[in-house]
Amino acid sequence: MLASVQSAVVRGVDGHAVRVEVHVSNGLPGFTVVGLPDASCREARDRVRAALLSSGLAWPLRRVTVNLAPSGLPKAGAGLDLAIAVGLLVASGVVPEAAIAHTAFVGELGLDGAVRPVPGLLGVVDAIRTDEVVVPATGFAEASVLGRHRVRAVPDLATLVRVLVGEEPWPDPPPPPPPCSPPPPPDLADVVGQPVGRRAVEVAAAGGHNLLLCGPPGAGKTMLARRLPGLLPPLTQEVAVVATRVHSAAGEPLPATGLLTNPPFRSPHHGASMAALVGGGSTRLRPGEVALAHGGVLFLDELAEFPPSVLDALRQPLEEGVIRVARAVATVQFPADFLLVAATNPCPCGFAFTPGACRCSDAARRRYARRLSGPLLDRFDLRVIVGRTEAGALAGPVGEGTAEVAARVRTARELAAARGVVANAALVGAALDRHAPLSSAGRAILERALATGRLSARGFQRVRRVARTLADLDGEAGPLGGGHVALALQLRAERVVPADVGEGVA
Repeated sequence: MLASVQSAVVRGVDGHAVRVEVHVSNGLPGFTVVGLPDASCREARDRVRAALLSSGLAWPLRRVTVNLAPSGLPKAGAGLDLAIAVGLLVASGVVPEAAIAHTAFVGELGLDGAVRPVPGLLGVVDAIRTDEVVVPATGFAEASVLGRHRVRAVPDLATLVRVLVGEEPWPDPPPPPPPCSPPPPPDLADVVGQPVGRRAVEVAAAGGHNLLLCGPPGAGKTMLARRLPGLLPPLTQEVAVVATRVHSAAGEPLPATGLLTNPPFRSPHHGASMAALVGGGSTRLRPGEVALAHGGVLFLDELAEFPPSVLDALRQPLEEGVIRVARAVATVQFPADFLLVAATNPCPCGFAFTPGACRCSDAARRRYARRLSGPLLDRFDLRVIVGRTEAGALAGPVGEGTAEVAARVRTARELAAARGVVANAALVGAALDRHAPLSSAGRAILERALATGRLSARGFQRVRRVARTLADLDGEAGPLGGGHVALALQLRAERVVPADVGEGVA
């Protein structure tokens, strides 16, 4: 007898529909899975057999063939276990075929018959076109995010069989999680002094501008960067669904509601490999830190300690907002629209900008400077040198807190939304000319910077976007004046890693 069951698998972060065909026939007992399964898919035979026996169901002593269609699509993971078990029961005559006519099944089976969650459940459910989908009880909230399906949650295989044969109704869905407030983000008021650094963090959050903080050890670079996510507004529904899909595919924990609402903050160690940062793998292509930061912040502390080849891999996603990972088995595209924030020392000892304090040789400085390529530095809209806080400032008044600054950031983001973009950093082409025109004074400043080689053509546009954000924060509309353009240029330090001993900054 033949049975056909709807399911899906995840590839990258996107789901792909799969039809599980189960054929039970006479012959020597055996169980064969075809259709390009990986090792975890082929091992479904043993999991399904143990789950059936543990649930009080018989294992057919006949020849069983399972085809995973389309046969040309590689299948990875254990998410097809439940569909294979249901197909086997239908083909064996235990479950009526009509009971699964408009239902898809997703889940991993434990040896005791428990139905367990699988990575990428949100993407898998999105690929399913049936009206009803059966998922593990612990994945009910995640599977319900899209709102397109009637989601059925089952705790184990035995319960599912009793439902399908009509012995009992569908189990009630798990109760909604109790409302809980996330812990408050680190407060910007904790940062004492550093007016330039605080201003740069505010501008970066308001306009979505990439930010590089450079300064000696203990100046507060990491402290500033870790307070930036608290200034960002919550994710929109569209971005939240995409970010949740990425985190689900990577096996990252999700909120109890099943949907990410706050911008993610990722801070990989400087020893991270290329695959860890951009994503990859052999049979199962997993999202990397770049994709996991989609909609939020990717913070690279000790930037110059990262391998140069890893850092240069960020150049393309910073421009396009996506990252394409190509392997022999497949090519997948991960979303990668993130705000890049980095912190670095100006030299190995960290005191290059402190006259007379640097202990590094010329060769050491040159090696350190070569670790950050010019094209990568050019993609930072804001490059700020953070000096050590003066002793008098430590005892001075406390600056504005996160709540006050976040209100201004929210206003600037609303102005950008009225222009049709998420933030001013996304203004390009005609939209930039329309919403960020230059006054004669502002244009003269930028043309002089271009003529002296301080700005590239890309830097010219980026300074205009920063100036637009500065004007929005100050509540000024119209052409960008010389003051905002000059400040935007000042927030883009010409050199953050001196190559010669004599290049100190007083």
